[in-house]
Amino acid sequence: MSVKFTSNEIRYIALFETVTNAVVKDCIVDDEHDRVTFLVKKGDMGLAIGKRGSTIAKMQKSVDKSVEIMEHSDDPGEFIKNLLSSAKVNSVEFTTDSKGNKIATLDVDSKDKKNAIGKNGQNIQRARQFAKRQFEISNIIIN
Repeated sequence: MSVKFTSNEIRYIALFETVTNAVVKDCIVDDEHDRVTFLVKKGDMGLAIGKRGSTIAKMQKSVDKSVEIMEHSDDPGEFIKNLLSSAKVNSVEFTTDSKGNKIATLDVDSKDKKNAIGKNGQNIQRARQFAKRQFEISNIIIN
């Protein structure tokens, strides 16, 4: 599945790749929460963050927004765990509903559900966006 980027996302990706030398697989710009989230190629997290977070700090200053970085994976289960890394995800199960939509059901520690969902559902919403764009997963359900 190929992702179609807006011109705004393309500008952010170009800047991020220039500043960090990391390869960006996807990008979501959230103007409502003043945040840009980059999905980087597996193994490029170190480049993206930089020594003691220097690269990410430089990027945040350049875009005047909060910058988040997540690591891509070709395995959908690992990918979803990476997206919700602030929570302990014990397992990911994939099913298909009657309409043929792929659904990911997560077993998350009860004490970490708040982190997985995020303030006003921001974390789970972003995870659903990336999962839809990268793996055509229609929904993520947290148990």
